[in-house]
Amino acid sequence: MVLIMSVNPGFAGQQFIPTSLRKLADARARIAAGGREVRLEVDGGIKVSNVRAAAQAGADTFVAGSAIFGSSDYGQTIREMRAQIEISARGASR
Repeated sequence: MVLIMSVNPGFAGQQFIPTSLRKLADARARIAAGGREVRLEVDGGIKVSNVRAAAQAGADTFVAGSAIFGSSDYGQTIREMRAQIEISARGASR
């Protein structure tokens, strides 16, 4: 597993750093070139509005703390995130 931090480490609730998408894509390309099965995890600022972009950039494992625990309906937030990841996966299989 490779972890890309998409916030500055230290405390919860930070905003996602958009340049992390490039880091994810670069890491995914290196993983693919290595020919090994490696999970690519992204942690920090992940929420419904950006999880699809992270998936499209190559992440396949997502850490979403504040987005879930700060919502009024954990289950609904998780379902929405999964739906966004699925949309990304369908687009990648084309």
